[in-house]
Amino acid sequence: MKLINNQDKFLKELSKKYRIELLKKFYKIKQGHPGSVFSMIDIVVSMFHSEFIKINKNKQIEDRIVISKGHATVALYPILANFGVLDKKEWENWGEKESILRVFGNISIPGIHATTGSLGHGLGVGVGMALSFKKSKIKNKVFVIISEGELYEGSTWESLMFASHFNLDNLTIIIDVNNLIILGSTKDSLSLGSIQNKIKSFDLNVEECDGHSHKEINKFLLNEYSNNKPKCLIANTIKGKGISMMENVAHWHYWNDISQNDYENMLEELKND
Repeated sequence: MKLINNQDKFLKELSKKYRIELLKKFYKIKQGHPGSVFSMIDIVVSMFHSEFIKINKNKQIEDRIVISKGHATVALYPILANFGVLDKKEWENWGEKESILRVFGNISIPGIHATTGSLGHGLGVGVGMALSFKKSKIKNKVFVIISEGELYEGSTWESLMFASHFNLDNLTIIIDVNNLIILGSTKDSLSLGSIQNKIKSFDLNVEECDGHSHKEINKFLLNEYSNNKPKCLIANTIKGKGISMMENVAHWHYWNDISQNDYENMLEELKND
């Protein structure tokens, strides 16, 4: 892990920077999923900028990261460009000129290790990667970020069973719990009860944290467990974090048309956060 003075302040400023860049891009391309992206941006900022994700001298990611909630994959684009994994011109050109970037990530984009979008299959891809690394005696890790809405999918539970059976201690699952899906609140749509108890029943190492606290996220990722089990972090987040018009509003799962004035107010709010 990269340790610096005032680590939390440093990471918070980076999250602000990326939210601003992403809002500008959403406004430019007039599409995307800002609510879901802004709920998980603090998580991926901690993962990359605290160096839990290994990037080699050739600007290639040695570990694997799967954004199973594929509509939020764009959260990685400015980060990958910042680290040189993705050509910055691709990020700058998106919405202006020809670019390989799309709203849903795919494996033609450097740094994107799985084509996702059909909710529920990303964890299955991740456990397959983790098992392959173990069988090949490769020390790299696999990180999978899923939404709590994917807990409505049976394939997610099959993957948890698989991960537990094969003791995939090189696998880290992060569940972005923002309590909203397209239809509204998960509590009203179909209550998930205690997610922590359910995941623990698969014999995983499970912890819960504030998904916008870099300190808590880093603490979990730093934790070295003595037993050979997969890890799962339940990250409690706010959909649309950082913009009051979007926060906890299911309607902002998708991009919505806004006035120039609203857009400028959103930018100002992010800058002053």
